[in-house]
Amino acid sequence: MNIVIFTNTYTPHVGGVARSVEAFVSEYRKLGHRVLVVAPEFAGMPEEELDVVRIAAIQNFNASDFSVALPFHDRLSDVLDEFEPDIIHSQHPFLLGMSALRTARYRNLPLVFTHHTLYEQYTHYVPGDSQTMQHFAIALATRYANLCDQVIAPSQSIADLLHQRGVTSPLKVIPTGVYLENFANGDGNLVRRQLDIPADAMVIGHLGRLAPEKNLAVLSQAVAEAIGSHSKAHFLVVGAGPSEHAIRQIFADAGIADRLHLAGVLQRQQLTDALHAMDIFSFASTSETQGMVVTEAMAAGLPVVAFDAPGVREVVINNNNGLLLSETSAKALTAALTELMNSPEKIKMLGQGALRTAGNFAMSCSAAKALLCFRSLLDTVPVNTKTERDWEDVLAWIKAEWDILSSVAVAGTTAVSSGLFADNKFAASKK
Repeated sequence: MNIVIFTNTYTPHVGGVARSVEAFVSEYRKLGHRVLVVAPEFAGMPEEELDVVRIAAIQNFNASDFSVALPFHDRLSDVLDEFEPDIIHSQHPFLLGMSALRTARYRNLPLVFTHHTLYEQYTHYVPGDSQTMQHFAIALATRYANLCDQVIAPSQSIADLLHQRGVTSPLKVIPTGVYLENFANGDGNLVRRQLDIPADAMVIGHLGRLAPEKNLAVLSQAVAEAIGSHSKAHFLVVGAGPSEHAIRQIFADAGIADRLHLAGVLQRQQLTDALHAMDIFSFASTSETQGMVVTEAMAAGLPVVAFDAPGVREVVINNNNGLLLSETSAKALTAALTELMNSPEKIKMLGQGALRTAGNFAMSCSAAKALLCFRSLLDTVPVNTKTERDWEDVLAWIKAEWDILSSVAVAGTTAVSSGLFADNKFAASKK
């Protein structure tokens, strides 16, 4: 198959969607499929990339680490003509997601959409953030999903939520898998020496973007409280982002700044080594659609302490591979971390359970499920004759533009109609 993936984030950006796309692309190519990635320009992007079209973009949008693609794609049509795509896979409902919709409609191709993100929890990156903007994000994503031939949810929690919000397009649950072999062996002692963490220290760890939507204030407060009463405990954080200063301030205020270690962004073996330097993995985000970093931590044999939230509850099994907390407070997280730190035997037992769980999330299995989904769509798409295509091209272009304008207009109307959002009940019909 020739697969085109439209994504607003891709390497070198570090984040869940970028990593997911990169992993699926790698697996598809291993199996002999051609993949073309359409993504924005990012600072530091590779000079030579295989089958990647970079779209001009505003970089570091609104002081974030995101790039926003501009609506000018001069050579994209020619590249697509040469590539001869079989299927279009969109990773977002806006920006390049709209380009994906146009492309699929114009070329009479199946359109797949992976609903990676709870967009209403990211509106603080947009000027004019408000509750209305959050409602608009929900409505737009829902209507976009209903314009697609297939929607992929990365977890059952998100599939259930999308059904509740009115998504009527076919839904399939396919999580982003993990390369188990990449996390199996790491030199944790090397990382401890590099960061001046004692060999006998109890290390609580965290991995991810350091951003407000990850609930890092609660996480940092909880960890600071927990290690403050444990003289040999340290906190190792892998990642970077706008919340870094706030994390440092919390530990400084607690008088334990010397036991906070911010390793920055790590990849490949360095990331694995850092995970193996940890004893417990802590996670407080309630905005996830899947537990990618949680699963990676488990692949390194780490028990996970996390809140019962979408994406996480599909991975963390209470008292089997970690502790899943129904109370989403710093106090509850502190108590759970303290319980584990005082029980090395339980850490070992839960770590063994974590390794067993990780085995169920192999990346090759996730890619195989996605390809099977693509193939089933291709078997149902009618093939037009050349004469039909000439006329269908015009109609498809008009309809795609109408659907885009309609989606945005209806989403805006829905957002300002506060009564419709009292119970998050609204429907978006597939046109």
